[in-house]
Amino acid sequence: MSVYVYNRETKSVYEEKQFKEKQLKFLYETFFGRIILKFISGKWYSRYSGKKNSKRKSIAKIKPFIEKYGIDMEDYKKREYRSFNEFFTRKIIPEKRPIPKDKNILISVADSKLRCYKIEENLSIKIKNSIYTVEELLGDKELAEEFRNGICLVFRLTIDDYHRYCYFDDGRLLRRKYIDGKLHTVRPVSEKRHKVYCENFREYSLLFTENFGKVVQMEVGALLVGKIVNMEKLKFKKGEEKGWFELGGSTILLFFAENTVNIDKDIISNSYKGIETKVKYGERIGEKIC
Repeated sequence: MSVYVYNRETKSVYEEKQFKEKQLKFLYETFFGRIILKFISGKWYSRYSGKKNSKRKSIAKIKPFIEKYGIDMEDYKKREYRSFNEFFTRKIIPEKRPIPKDKNILISVADSKLRCYKIEENLSIKIKNSIYTVEELLGDKELAEEFRNGICLVFRLTIDDYHRYCYFDDGRLLRRKYIDGKLHTVRPVSEKRHKVYCENFREYSLLFTENFGKVVQMEVGALLVGKIVNMEKLKFKKGEEKGWFELGGSTILLFFAENTVNIDKDIISNSYKGIETKVKYGERIGEKIC
């Protein structure tokens, strides 16, 4: 399945390269592949992969990875990495991801490919080919009600993205919840058979933010993601690092209540056409409804 992404800088649409496309098609689209998938979609396989890529000899993967995916290493501090995992969770130079000071501006929480969805009156969301309910995503019927007619933002991080993410506003943590599950890939190939965002392991933070009210920020695990690491912060500032994903691509979901935010028109238009919008950590993606 082809994935098309709009680049805001060049104002053009491109077809995204798929990481290990042949292997993923085998796992999700063949009988024998699905048998193997039952074993490797568990946490043990991702942990095994994480340990393997934490070993010294894994540094041999770094240079080919940079060349294949066109990683701009000028965005990162020059240093020696002791493993591929250490490279994968590298920190960016702060000046490369400036944070707008205007309190009314909503920023992207990560370098990612972004889609915007309307939460319907019946609390359902159609994401790609699957229908989700907010209740099944959050595992909390009462909380789900607070987002009726609101907006859901889906930030899909791919293997070549910067894998650290931030808070989009000043605020405080109300509570955190962990939901156990499988670890399917979040790429389109898995969405034909699996409702990945409610089948996968995920954790979310219920945040009270100064300018956008009560919002849920959810991190979703994926195949080969060794770990989701979140900071233990009760209070936070806009643009402050919230956490990171270890090896693998994954996804962040934001849930906003009705009449709290206007998402930028290009993101809305692209989402309607089934096109994702490439965004960066700290980049403007919308504004507060005053």
